Amino acid sequence: MANARRTGKAIEPPQAIHDCHALLLWIIPQLDKFPRLRRYTLGERIETLLLQVLERLLEAAYSSGRDKTRALQRASQHLNVVRHLWRLSHELKAVPPRAHAHGAERLVQLGRQLGGWQRHLSGESPLGTQAVPRRSAGD
Repeated sequence: MANARRTGKAIEPPQAIHDCHALLLWIIPQLDKFPRLRRYTLGERIETLLLQVLERLLEAAYSSGRDKTRALQRASQHLNVVRHLWRLSHELKAVPPRAHAHGAERLVQLGRQLGGWQRHLSGESPLGTQAVPRRSAGD
């Protein structure tokens, strides 16, 4: 598993999985505070999509090849929808400004990790350019 970290005998999942889990732990109580009119539409949709992001990240961590790439693409698509819904929830005043800012920053951070994981799989450097292949000692 290229993206998992080995700690002793256990294989540690990628940081994006931990961060998505932590985001869910933080955001679900925020969604519970939404006004009733928004809680069962906008709030449920955000929660469902974030759970799907976590599912796709777990799928990617334990897959390889095209399955890993597809899972990360789906996670990225779901995360983009969550970002828009989170902004909409702020514009509809369903979430206070400070909570919105905190949630938005966590969503951006998760998106960066997801993008980095995708770039790593495609062989690109973090700046979006193709990575230069390393030469072996015998070259």
